Amino acid sequence: MTNVKPRRRVFVGLSGGVDSSVSAVLLKEQNYDVTGVYIMGWQPDFLTCTAEDDKRDAMRVCAKLGIPFRCLDLSLEYKKLVADVFIEEYRAGRTPNPDILCNREIKFGRFLSWALLNGADFVATGHYASVGKSDSGNYELLRSKDAEKDQTYFLWMLKQPQLAALLFPVGRFFEIRSTREGERLRAAYFNKKRQPRGLFRRQFCHEEFS
Repeated sequence: MTNVKPRRRVFVGLSGGVDSSVSAVLLKEQNYDVTGVYIMGWQPDFLTCTAEDDKRDAMRVCAKLGIPFRCLDLSLEYKKLVADVFIEEYRAGRTPNPDILCNREIKFGRFLSWALLNGADFVATGHYASVGKSDSGNYELLRSKDAEKDQTYFLWMLKQPQLAALLFPVGRFFEIRSTREGERLRAAYFNKKRQPRGLFRRQFCHEEFS
């Protein structure tokens, strides 16, 4: 009797754009059990948002790849932990980085915790970074092979338990590889697709609150 090694389960945060979609493709090609997850953030009522379009694109990618799709509503957490904090700091004359807030509190905070509680072994995103291990066995956040696209600056807050559960598939490839994969996805799944503005920037514009 042959023992079949169970596939590791990965929840991929899908924004509806190219990099996260490519991440899902790469993980499926590596025989991971992939689930796509779209994170709902918060936006004020008076601003136009592309979130519904992005959500549909994320659903379309999952349908084409034949993987499950889930939507995680973190709008209340997003408003309290990202938007309100940013606005308060901005009004006080400070300049917090909203992407770092979002990564710390939402993507690698609430989303990661939820994913692990719901059966995921790993969480993956389309960030240009990678995770390795030092000689001492500690996890390390490493720069992307594409230095121009490297996003480790926005991930500096990640700690050992988080790094142990994270995958950054596109961080191991140069942008040209991701672009080619993205064009293949775009041709298969979209008529025309722009890169998303990011979870913070697609939810609201801070100039409205200044």
